[in-house]
Amino acid sequence: MHRRRSGRRSGPGRGPPYLRNPMGQKFMVSHSTFDPVLAEPFFPKAREQPDEAPFTQELLKRNQELTPTLQEQTSVQNLMTKINNVLDNLIVAPDGAEFGVEEVRAVGSYKKGTMMLGHTVADLAVILKKLPTEADILSLAARVQKTLKEEEKADNTPAADYPMQANEGGFNITGSDGSLVRVLITTLPKNLRDADPTKHVDVKLLEGALATIRHARWFEENAFHTSIRVLIRLLKDMRKRIAGFSGLTPWLIDLLAHRAAMVTSSRQPLNINAAFRRALQLLASGLFLPGSLGIIDPCEGGQVRAHSVLSLEEQDSIATTAQTLLRCLNHGAYNEILGLTIEGIPLVAVDTEVTSWGGVIVTPGPKAYEKQEGKPEEEGEGEEGEDAEESEPAVQDEAEDKMETS
Repeated sequence: MHRRRSGRRSGPGRGPPYLRNPMGQKFMVSHSTFDPVLAEPFFPKAREQPDEAPFTQELLKRNQELTPTLQEQTSVQNLMTKINNVLDNLIVAPDGAEFGVEEVRAVGSYKKGTMMLGHTVADLAVILKKLPTEADILSLAARVQKTLKEEEKADNTPAADYPMQANEGGFNITGSDGSLVRVLITTLPKNLRDADPTKHVDVKLLEGALATIRHARWFEENAFHTSIRVLIRLLKDMRKRIAGFSGLTPWLIDLLAHRAAMVTSSRQPLNINAAFRRALQLLASGLFLPGSLGIIDPCEGGQVRAHSVLSLEEQDSIATTAQTLLRCLNHGAYNEILGLTIEGIPLVAVDTEVTSWGGVIVTPGPKAYEKQEGKPEEEGEGEEGEDAEESEPAVQDEAEDKMETS
């Protein structure tokens, strides 16, 4: 007689946590999606590849159009430096103990070098030694504004008002030239467990600000290649213009750009033309669909799939749109996809309209998922079971999304 061992069952019926579906879900995380770049050795090319030099030139041209001007960059940098210095001085100031500033970190697109044209906004995350209240935020904001005005007066420069607007998770300060710095308030991680929702700032906002610090640190260490920054700008621009990509968060775009440009068998980064095409291929193959392993969030513990923050509608829309754009791109429609205007040729909504390229008709794919009224989604926020931590990044990505778009 064989005794049954106690403990967890192993074998084919039970895999690691990220391959098991949380309780109440019918979608099983069971596979990695097809990646043409990693599979290239097994699928040799049947013919020579066309010259992609024009495509590369248009990608670089569009990136140049989306890059902030030198004046915009200087404007944001000057205001950022002034506010950063004020906050740093509060750490050692004799009367600074009441504010309890522990550390100041630059985060967001300013820190990553992926700012967009016309978006003269930078972000700072301020870590306090204590759990902040709304009164603490107002007090700190007023002190920063007062110090900025005093410094302007001492330098005999034209006085600026530095308009300040406080909000639940921090405050914004605007410069005289229209540049804006958003200050996100958070606290030391060990304090979060003691947060009182009736007195302190919402713990979800505090966690979101801490997440932006982790994202900025990871990006600085892993996503320093130029192709990644260029690809991020292009994807952000597509997200603004193409409704099907609206669900992509800034953090998902960062991870996707890194995956498309850097994860290769040769460990050599891809050129921007190959990285852009691969990004669409990954989305079209279902990288962010239910059942896909997707991209494991490098800044979260517990093997969290980064795309778990997306609703099923958003996942379906992203994949369907990418499939349509990829078919158009394969027939040379890169100007239309990039939003480049050509004199005498009207703009075409390639993601929603039936188009023809060299006699080949491309029809946008239909939705595969239709949400039923009154029926909760099986995947997304509010997951249970051993993968419950996957629901946490939803709040963090929401905070970073507001930083990038507001």
